Amino acid sequence: MALGGFLARLKQGLSRTTEKLASSITAVFTKRKLDDAALEELEDLLIAADLGTAVAGEVIANFRRSRFGKEVTDQEIKTALADEIAAILAPVAQPLVIDRARHPHVVLMVGVNGTGKTTTIGKLAQFYSEQGLRCMMVAGDTFRAAAVEQLQVWGQRAGCEVITGAQDADPAGLAFDALSKARAANIDVLLVDTAGRLHNKSALMEELRKIIRVLQKQDPSAPHSTVLVLDATTGQNAIQQVQVFKDMVDISGLVVTKLDGSARGGIVVALAEAFAIPVHAVGVGEQAADLRPFDPGEFARSLVGL
Repeated sequence: MALGGFLARLKQGLSRTTEKLASSITAVFTKRKLDDAALEELEDLLIAADLGTAVAGEVIANFRRSRFGKEVTDQEIKTALADEIAAILAPVAQPLVIDRARHPHVVLMVGVNGTGKTTTIGKLAQFYSEQGLRCMMVAGDTFRAAAVEQLQVWGQRAGCEVITGAQDADPAGLAFDALSKARAANIDVLLVDTAGRLHNKSALMEELRKIIRVLQKQDPSAPHSTVLVLDATTGQNAIQQVQVFKDMVDISGLVVTKLDGSARGGIVVALAEAFAIPVHAVGVGEQAADLRPFDPGEFARSLVGL
């Protein structure tokens, strides 16, 4: 999909968030003085759009310093708001860079079931394959047959080998074997899927740590990236998920999926403010081209309806 097509999908995807935010801003700020009452209303709107209290507070403090007492239009507020949001997002907008010298660069993908983690792995494999990198995928969620089948379909599309094990096989052993194969075949990127059953946190934690331990027997620096996949439709719950996974493993980056089905796109801003973890990509649909590197300016403008 061309960039223009993706931006259209992003705007469309964020339309539910935008509608809520933009129409409310228009209602509040049609030639109105930016006084205490107006700022309070704006703060409530930002919190309702899932930007979180910290971001809302920061934006309001900046508006109070720069525009307090002035008459403003809804368009001026939207433009200023987009600039504020883009400034918060800019430091975290970092693509997932593959170190081509590693053979392979190991990417451990984590996240709760249902966030689109397996689909994201398939999309990344296709994206890197199109860039001329040789990819291999590991179906490490051995408890879900559907996850294994899903990866195999993506493997066929991307021309990548998918390493699978028996149902309920040890994911760590599978990851170890896959890394051996990837090194022997001079693979550039090894994408490792993992289970995401949060109801038994201690078992999941032990499983993830074991995968990392066995990978490090072959390559002490692996995994080179540990990416947490989050579903935008969960809103503020995504913050709790980051906290839970940060306690388990060293998260190096985030991918936020399902922005096309969410009225809670503001959560990306709240995550940036709360954790300052790089946001590698955002997803707005099922196709491989619907996963794109994160652009803070475009996202901010789309969010406020510009």
